[in-house]
Amino acid sequence: MFTGIIEEVGTIRAIHRGQHSAVLEIQAKTVLEETKIGDSIAVNGICLTVTSLSPGGFTADVMHETLDRSALAGLRAGSPVNLERAMPANGRFGGHMVAGHVDGTGRIAKIRRDDTAVWYTIEAAPPVLHYVVEKGSVTIDGISLTVAAVSDHDFSISAIPHTVRVTALKDRRAGDLVNLETDLVGKYIEKFLHPAEAAEPENKLSREFLARYGY
Repeated sequence: MFTGIIEEVGTIRAIHRGQHSAVLEIQAKTVLEETKIGDSIAVNGICLTVTSLSPGGFTADVMHETLDRSALAGLRAGSPVNLERAMPANGRFGGHMVAGHVDGTGRIAKIRRDDTAVWYTIEAAPPVLHYVVEKGSVTIDGISLTVAAVSDHDFSISAIPHTVRVTALKDRRAGDLVNLETDLVGKYIEKFLHPAEAAEPENKLSREFLARYGY
C-alpha cells in the first residue's frame, strides 16, 4: 500500500526488453534506505518488486500485463520517474490509499498556469473516468492529487508549485501519457452496492415432478 506522496524522482538507467517483459534499472537514493530485495517500490504509480540493489539504484521486473496497461512502455534511458516506498505501518498517511495497480493511462491534453497553481487536464477513457469524482482523489504517475473538475472525456487537477517541482510532473508536456489509478475505496463501494447477480437456481418443477407427488 502506498500514499501517493512521492519520496524522490529517480532516473531510468537502462531498460532491458524481452519479448513480453522488461527489466528496469533505476537510479535512486532516498528509496534505497532500509529497502531489501523483495520489497515494493511504486515507480510512476506502479507497484514493482525490487529484484536487486546496488549503492546507487535498484532493478525491477515488469511483466507483459503491466507494459500493456501502463505508460511504462514509453520509458527510455534518462527518463525521470516518481518513486515511493510502501507505507510503513507506523507512517503518516499524507495522501490517500494507493494500491499501485493502475487502471489505465491518460493523455495530458493541456497544461496552464493560474497564478501560482499549475492545471493539468487529462484525457481518459470512460471506464477510468467512471471512478473519477470532483473533489475526490486520483493518482497520476503515482502522485496523490485532488480532482478539480470532470467532464465526459477528461478531468483536471490543480497542482501546487511544490508538487510540480519535486515530482516528474515538471517534465510532463501536453501529449504525454501518464499512469492513472482511481480511488480504491470508490471501486470497493460500487462492488458492494452492485454485486453480480446471483445465478438463478435451477427450476426442477415439472409436470412429471408434480405427478410423482400426487398433484
